[in-house]
Amino acid sequence: MVGSTTPRHTGVEGVEGGIGVTALLVAAARAIETHRHDTLARDLYAEHFVLAAPASADWPVRIQQVPDGDANPLWGRFARYFGLRTRVLDDFLLQSVHKGGARQVVLLGAGLDARAFRLDWPPGCVIFEIDREGVLAFKHKVLDGLSATPKAARVPVPIDLRGDWVGALADAGFDRAAPSVWLAEGLLFYLPAVAETYLIDTVERLSTGGSALAFEVKLEKDLLEYRDSPLYTSTTRQIGIDLLTLFDRGPRPDSAGDLARKGWSVSVHTPFDFTRHHGRGPLPEQNDALAGNRWVFANKPRP
Repeated sequence: MVGSTTPRHTGVEGVEGGIGVTALLVAAARAIETHRHDTLARDLYAEHFVLAAPASADWPVRIQQVPDGDANPLWGRFARYFGLRTRVLDDFLLQSVHKGGARQVVLLGAGLDARAFRLDWPPGCVIFEIDREGVLAFKHKVLDGLSATPKAARVPVPIDLRGDWVGALADAGFDRAAPSVWLAEGLLFYLPAVAETYLIDTVERLSTGGSALAFEVKLEKDLLEYRDSPLYTSTTRQIGIDLLTLFDRGPRPDSAGDLARKGWSVSVHTPFDFTRHHGRGPLPEQNDALAGNRWVFANKPRP
């Protein structure tokens, strides 16, 4: 079975529901992105999650709150990376439902994702959010306080990915005979290789023709090669998260290749491909912790 959404880092004292600060980090990055003059993605809910959790209540939610602004490796370049990732995955999901015709969206390890509330979904869409009960409880508390209304049918599935999430998803109304869109955002590099393989194989098995999947992987043979990268050192120094202790450092499976061998149409991109496409976002640099990051997009052909 697959591991937790945040293995070896299930939470931080004082954070409601045991939410990992990594989820709050991404929320802070989305908040900063939202308020940029040249924003790539807007998430008006993100800053409310950050401010509601004691562990992150004093973090910046606007780039103007960062003394060195975009020169700051964490709140500048790294946060912009998360903003770009949000935009690219938003576009993938919306294209899959508007043009591909799928009406089921499954967010694996949904975390503090607010896509059900902020994206324009077509009629009949159902958004399944799989994550631990504590994570979803904190999320609901914040969203309820804002009187937030989802723009599609939203179905929380409170279960750890180490449990029988397939059964829980079916009980929640997922129809494996209908096309679905799956997203594993910022998840797989925390999992051991066997857990990644299990998750991808399970998604493949549950997906009928016309389904789609997007996920993120890291391809470095040795993550410690980038231990002194500004992204890692600034994240540790400024908010106390040593990402390299959270990532699984074992050899990674070729999940993209496995899907291709099973007949899926697969494309693999660097984040920098999309920086160039959108005209903003991180570009390669020396000693770059983003060098091995890949975004994978896969579509299962209809019979």
